[in-house]
Amino acid sequence: MALVLMVDLGASAQTRAELAGRCAQLVAFYDYYGRSRSNNSDGARNHTRISANIDCERGLLETGIAVMEELLRKKAFDVPPSGQPVPVEPPEYGE
Repeated sequence: MALVLMVDLGASAQTRAELAGRCAQLVAFYDYYGRSRSNNSDGARNHTRISANIDCERGLLETGIAVMEELLRKKAFDVPPSGQPVPVEPPEYGE
């Protein structure tokens, strides 16, 4: 008697890609908005952010996302919804 295990790799790969994108989005969001001169500022030098990025790079995507979301909340940021683009250029003031 043989046991056959069928796995839908397409759905699983897509989910991992979405998680990887979410992790990158949160890190980029923090890097962009966390680098000002305010009290909530330390940007890419923040050790928690660095740790979360390493988790994401090592494939621990859920852990990295949870750490980044918590860091954003602790730094008084609103966690952006999934899929929201992160600005790459500084905003133009006075427009």
